[in-house]
Amino acid sequence: MKEEKQSKTKYYLYIDECGDQNLENFNPSFPVFTLCGILVSRESKRKLEEEFNALKMEFWGNHDVIIHSREIRRCKNEFINLLDPDIKERFYERVNAILSQNEVYVVVACTILKEPFIRLFSNTEDVYGLSLSYLIERSIFCVDDKCEAASIDIIFEKRGKIEDKTLTKFYNGLRVTGTKWVGPERLQSRIGAFTSRAKKENIIGLQIADLIAYPIARKVLNPDAPNPAFEIIKPSIYSSHGAMLGFKVIPH
Repeated sequence: MKEEKQSKTKYYLYIDECGDQNLENFNPSFPVFTLCGILVSRESKRKLEEEFNALKMEFWGNHDVIIHSREIRRCKNEFINLLDPDIKERFYERVNAILSQNEVYVVVACTILKEPFIRLFSNTEDVYGLSLSYLIERSIFCVDDKCEAASIDIIFEKRGKIEDKTLTKFYNGLRVTGTKWVGPERLQSRIGAFTSRAKKENIIGLQIADLIAYPIARKVLNPDAPNPAFEIIKPSIYSSHGAMLGFKVIPH
């Protein structure tokens, strides 16, 4: 009798960004690019989807609103109701309560400091690809800590046909070369699907990654400034043996 093949536990890595990857003409008041991922198990994915859909029902009466950090901060479009201070306070309390569940999701993030990066390297580097390789590597570390048999499906937000094609080409290269600390065989055994999804598809994991990316970028830009949103998510940043391994700043 053949030994049954052990089924793999499923994880999902949702990736979104804050800032743009332009190294030539960038906003001097926001000279960073942050790529942020949340890593969740299949069970945690369902839990977060249920909780964010309940939040949407509470404040908008439907599940169709797309949570978008920038529009929330500006109280624009669907989020115009947040101009009411009482509604805004309740909304942030609910979001913070969900994201305070640090056992439900893991954060991996990489921030590029554009000005020193250009001085040390060049303005032609693929900062999205560089950041992606870090997120994949640290997600594999995290899953290795948790489970012997597990695979990770990666979902990133669509940006455009050319950009997505370039990113997929970069990822396929990683499958051949591996990263600095993860060889190609290990990477191939851990990573399952690599797909892009549009914002309009209302993917909760991508919306959470969007919410989390901004306070991480602000933490890098102004490390000593009050940043309560970062303090909420900080316990969820991937750590191992007392070291925070899921938060990379380049150069550092």
